[in-house]
Order: sequence, then C-alpha cells, then structure tokens
Amino acid sequence: MNECKFKYLYIMSTATLNERKNMEVNIGISKENRKKIADGLSQVLADSYMVYLKTHNYHWNVTGQHFHSLHEQFEEQYTEIAEAIDEIAERIRSLGFRAPGSFREFSQITSIEEDTDQPEALEMVRRLAVDNETILRTARSVLPACEEAEDEATIDLLTERLDVHSKTAWMLRSHLE
Repeated sequence: MNECKFKYLYIMSTATLNERKNMEVNIGISKENRKKIADGLSQVLADSYMVYLKTHNYHWNVTGQHFHSLHEQFEEQYTEIAEAIDEIAERIRSLGFRAPGSFREFSQITSIEEDTDQPEALEMVRRLAVDNETILRTARSVLPACEEAEDEATIDLLTERLDVHSKTAWMLRSHLE
C-alpha cells in the first residue's frame, strides 16, 4: 500500500471513530429526560445490586431449622436479581449514559442498609422483605419521569421489577406470620 493511500485510510478511520464517539443518542427522548431516567435507574441498579449481595450472603450463611427452604429461596432470589441487574444496566446504556458498576458507586447511591452483623435466619428474611420494599419505592419513584418522556421500554422494565419485588416481599413476609 502506498504511503498516500495509507494516510487517507488512517484519516478516514480516525474521523469515523471520532464521529462514533460523538454520535448523539436519538431515540425520541430528550437528553434531559434520558438523564433523569438514567439517574433513577442507577439508583434502582444500586439498590438491586446491594440486595443481590445481601441475598447471596444470606444464602451462604443461613442456619437453623429453616435452613433448607431459605437456602433455596435465597438462591432463586439472587439468581433472578442477577439477571435483572444486567437488564437495568443495559437500559441505562441504551439511554446513552454510563451505568454505575463499582461497589463504591453503588454504596454511594443505594438506599439499602449494609449488614454489620450476622443475623439469625428470620431476621435475614425480615431484612430482605424490607429491602425488596425499598427497591419497590425506588423503582416507583422513577416512573413519573418515564411517563413524562413516554419511555415505554423503561416503564415495561420497571413494571416487571415492581411485580417481582412485590411478590418477593410478600413471600418473605409470609415466613414471619
């Protein structure tokens, strides 16, 4: 390849790369609305990740007469949350924003209390019920921005999360009755 043609290809590939880096998201939702929604989803993501960690910890460390049923229930719950975390992060990205992805970032924006002790089995259940209700409130708080922006995709995602966390909270509370 001659030097002139090589320089031309280099300049074109650099220009194309710069255009891709500066490409605006144009999905029919204003940048301001996308930012509000992405910020809200980041809080849902952080809360979900913290509950994922807590549920996984409880799965590993539950003991007592309820061991078997709670061990299995916690596994089902953290497995479901793991899939949801990916969907939430990908929705943030599709809105054109960076998804938080470090424990430091999550711990700064979460509403979920981190454990500082090793609770008994039924206290684990109580805490997870409260945490799932917290995720419900966080998810619900994002809906008005989604409705204003007519962001049906995020509304659908949040509606699914509301259904899952409502059912999970109910199942956990049932252990305590």
